[in-house]
Amino acid sequence: MRNKPLLIAAGMTVAVMAIIFFAGWLFGRMVARHDRAGEAQVAAAPAQPAESAGSVMGRTGSRQLDALRRGVPVDQEAVPVPMARVENVDRKRERAYPMQPPTIPHAIDGYQIDKNSNRCMLCHARANAEKFQAPPVSVTHYMDRDDQFLASISSRRYFCNQCHVVQTDAPELVGNTFQDIDKVLAAAESGQAGATSARESK
Repeated sequence: MRNKPLLIAAGMTVAVMAIIFFAGWLFGRMVARHDRAGEAQVAAAPAQPAESAGSVMGRTGSRQLDALRRGVPVDQEAVPVPMARVENVDRKRERAYPMQPPTIPHAIDGYQIDKNSNRCMLCHARANAEKFQAPPVSVTHYMDRDDQFLASISSRRYFCNQCHVVQTDAPELVGNTFQDIDKVLAAAESGQAGATSARESK
C-alpha cells in the first residue's frame, strides 16, 4: 500500500480536528454557564441608590465600558453632550503660578495663524497694543534662543496657541482642589501667626 502514510496523516488530521472541536464546544459551554451565573447575581443584587449609581461612570451591570460613552451600552446610541461655550468676557484672569502663559479671555474663532499671517499680533504687537487697548506680548517673545532681541516676534513664540488657550464653561471631569502659591503662602502665614499667638498667650 503506497498510500498508507497519506491515509495515516489524513486520519491523524481528522482526529486532531475532532479534539479541537470538542475542546472549543466544552469551553463555550463553561463560558456561557459563567455568564448566566454573573447575570443572575446582578439581577439578585439590590438596586443601588441614585447617587452611588451615578458616581460610577461608565458602568452598566457588571461590565465596565468606556467612560466616554457615559454609561450608555455599546448597542445603544448615546446622545452627544452639548459643545462647551468659549468664555468671551475680555477680562484679564489671574495666573495660577509664576510664568504661566496667560489664558485668552476672548473667542478666537477664525483667527488665522500661519507662516504668512498672525491675527493675534494685530492687537497684541507692541506697536499696536495701546491703540487696541490690548496687553502687549512679553519682551521674551522678541528674543531668540541666544537671548538676543529681535525687531519682530521670534519664530519660537510665533504660534500663540502652543501656550495660550481659550477657556470654556465645560464642567470639570475630575475634582480639583488646586490652590495658587499666594493662597498657599497666605494659609501658611496665618497658621504660623496663630501658632505664635497661642505660644504668647501661654
